[in-house]
Amino acid sequence: MHDAADQLAQAEETLDELGSSKSFLHRKAATRLLELCRRNKGVYIKIGQHLANLDYLIPQEYIDTLSSLFDDTPRTDFRDVCQVIREELQHEPDELFARVDPVPIASASLAQVHVAYDKTTGRKLAIKVQHRGLRETCAGDLHALVTVAHMAERLFQDFQWGWIADEIAPQLPKELDFINEGRNAERAAADIRETGLDCIVPKILWQHSSARVLTMEFEEGFRATDIEAIEKAGLRKHDVAKLISSVFSSQAFISGWVHCDPHPANVLLRKNTKGKPQMVLVDHGLYRELDTDFRLRYASLWKGLMLADLDGIKQSCRSLGIDEAYTLFAAMLTARPFDEIIERSKRNSLTHNVQPNSRADQAVIRGYAQRFLQNIFELLNKLPRQMLLLLKMNDCLRHIDYSLGSPTNTIVVCGKYAAQAVYKDTLRSNLSWPKKLRAWCTYVHVLSRIRLHDIGVWWIHLRSAGVRYS
Repeated sequence: MHDAADQLAQAEETLDELGSSKSFLHRKAATRLLELCRRNKGVYIKIGQHLANLDYLIPQEYIDTLSSLFDDTPRTDFRDVCQVIREELQHEPDELFARVDPVPIASASLAQVHVAYDKTTGRKLAIKVQHRGLRETCAGDLHALVTVAHMAERLFQDFQWGWIADEIAPQLPKELDFINEGRNAERAAADIRETGLDCIVPKILWQHSSARVLTMEFEEGFRATDIEAIEKAGLRKHDVAKLISSVFSSQAFISGWVHCDPHPANVLLRKNTKGKPQMVLVDHGLYRELDTDFRLRYASLWKGLMLADLDGIKQSCRSLGIDEAYTLFAAMLTARPFDEIIERSKRNSLTHNVQPNSRADQAVIRGYAQRFLQNIFELLNKLPRQMLLLLKMNDCLRHIDYSLGSPTNTIVVCGKYAAQAVYKDTLRSNLSWPKKLRAWCTYVHVLSRIRLHDIGVWWIHLRSAGVRYS
């Protein structure tokens, strides 16, 4: 606060200089925050990663600086890794595995991953080992963060970030239990298989797993935001973004078993035998099971957003406990100013979803978010826990989508699975056949919009490739 006041006082009263001074302050504050997260590790890194996903909500300087926490987190010494394996599995690492690579291939807020090789078959494995001492310090760190966040909210009216600490607090103990994570992974794998989507969840090896050690089959892949690797593999960014959105939309709207931490390090890609993208989903520590009523109300809202149905949007928001702030909430979900949705509804345009968001659109969205920042914080403090975790998932997916250049329209993908969920529920209900027929017509309407969107994307792709038709 002192740095901000001092620097701004020295700035000349011109917009350019004031903007430059603010940018400098944001970078300076972001660097200090990054150092704080890296020094304290654990919970602090997790919160830093969460902030790095809020592209539309906080200044870009914070996003750019804190994003390094996805790739470069502090690592535990290999001797401590071996000690955790001994304590948890009651054996020396070389008694369980043919070899364990001492250099981790990934390190995150709660654990790091080492490559190992099966002692019998020689197959490649991945061992996730919790950072030593984390379980003992985590509760105290979390209590301190929650306390400080709420004290700051009372002292500073513009500081309304306590909801992040409140959201993480009840979930962290579950994330620290790798047995729970393994079960989450197996359930997610079963759900994804039913969708037919090309997504792999690594198989858990329970004989070498415990509360702080999780062993699984090794699956190759590169990060979803690695543009160079995507292009080198010959994959279309549109196909990549569509697959990622489809997997998480199927969880949110169809199965109700939702991976709530899909940041770039947890979503891996590779090319399948048909030359299309295949997704590898890792880190299954944070899941939320949506109750059926909530899931269907949420699906109805997204169906309304897909159809630009204002009455449907209002009704769905009201059923979720959001009344007057429905326009703001819809904008938060879609990352688009609500005025656009109103205009689309007036035009009743079947092609309003064809053109993907541009970087200019993102600048507009960021300005919109900053303009209503206080209202957003007030709304976040009122939302139920289920919705907060879904918003976190949306933030993570939006960050990936922006990193890919927004090649597809996530509203379309979400709308498809939302409409499917509502339609399936209608067929299972005791409603009359005329009402079921009406639901079928609505579902077909949604599918027709999606088909038009796909045609539009196909045409844009042809034009960008230099193909011309007379």
